[in-house]
Amino acid sequence: MTTTPDNPFAFPQGSFDGMTLRDCFAAQALPSCLSASAGQDGCYDYVAAAIGAYMVADAMLAARAEKG
Repeated sequence: MTTTPDNPFAFPQGSFDGMTLRDCFAAQALPSCLSASAGQDGCYDYVAAAIGAYMVADAMLAARAEKG
Protein backbone atom coordinates (compact mmCIF):
# COMPACT_ATOMS: atom_id res chain seq x y z
CA MET A 1 0.00 0.00 0.00
CA THR A 2 1.30 3.44 -0.82
CA THR A 3 0.50 6.64 0.94
CA THR A 4 1.05 10.31 0.31
CA PRO A 5 2.04 12.98 2.83
CA ASP A 6 -1.66 13.90 3.01
CA ASN A 7 -2.67 10.29 3.78
CA PRO A 8 -0.05 8.75 6.09
CA PHE A 9 -0.42 5.45 7.88
CA ALA A 10 -2.58 5.90 10.95
CA PHE A 11 -0.93 3.46 13.37
CA PRO A 12 2.39 2.14 12.03
CA GLN A 13 3.88 -0.59 14.22
CA GLY A 14 7.36 -1.69 13.20
CA SER A 15 7.11 -3.43 9.84
CA PHE A 16 3.29 -3.43 9.91
CA ASP A 17 1.92 -0.21 8.47
CA GLY A 18 -1.77 -0.86 9.13
CA MET A 19 -4.53 1.32 7.75
CA THR A 20 -4.12 4.75 6.28
CA LEU A 21 -5.40 7.85 7.98
CA ARG A 22 -8.14 8.03 5.31
CA ASP A 23 -9.29 4.50 6.24
CA CYS A 24 -9.22 5.40 9.92
CA PHE A 25 -11.32 8.53 9.34
CA ALA A 26 -13.78 6.55 7.20
CA ALA A 27 -14.11 3.88 9.89
CA GLN A 28 -14.94 6.55 12.45
CA ALA A 29 -17.55 8.14 10.16
CA LEU A 30 -19.20 4.87 9.10
CA PRO A 31 -21.62 4.45 12.05
CA SER A 32 -23.14 7.89 11.46
CA CYS A 33 -23.32 7.26 7.72
CA LEU A 34 -25.09 3.94 8.35
CA SER A 35 -27.62 5.65 10.59
CA ALA A 36 -28.25 8.28 7.94
CA SER A 37 -28.71 5.61 5.25
CA ALA A 38 -31.40 3.66 7.10
CA GLY A 39 -34.67 3.64 5.24
CA GLN A 40 -38.15 3.64 6.75
CA ASP A 41 -38.09 -0.16 6.65
CA GLY A 42 -34.99 -0.16 8.86
CA CYS A 43 -32.75 -1.52 6.12
CA TYR A 44 -29.40 0.07 5.50
CA ASP A 45 -27.91 1.12 2.19
CA TYR A 46 -24.41 -0.18 2.84
CA VAL A 47 -22.96 1.10 -0.42
CA ALA A 48 -24.25 4.62 0.19
CA ALA A 49 -22.95 4.49 3.76
CA ALA A 50 -19.48 3.37 2.62
CA ILE A 51 -19.33 6.06 -0.06
CA GLY A 52 -20.49 8.66 2.45
CA ALA A 53 -17.89 7.56 5.00
CA TYR A 54 -15.08 8.01 2.49
CA MET A 55 -16.51 11.38 1.44
CA VAL A 56 -16.32 12.46 5.08
CA ALA A 57 -12.78 11.05 5.35
CA ASP A 58 -11.70 12.96 2.23
CA ALA A 59 -13.16 16.17 3.66
CA MET A 60 -11.31 15.59 6.91
CA LEU A 61 -8.02 15.05 5.06
CA ALA A 62 -8.62 18.22 3.02
CA ALA A 63 -9.31 20.23 6.19
CA ARG A 64 -6.20 18.76 7.78
CA ALA A 65 -4.09 19.76 4.75
CA GLU A 66 -5.48 23.31 4.78
CA LYS A 67 -4.63 23.74 8.42
CA GLY A 68 -1.06 22.75 7.66
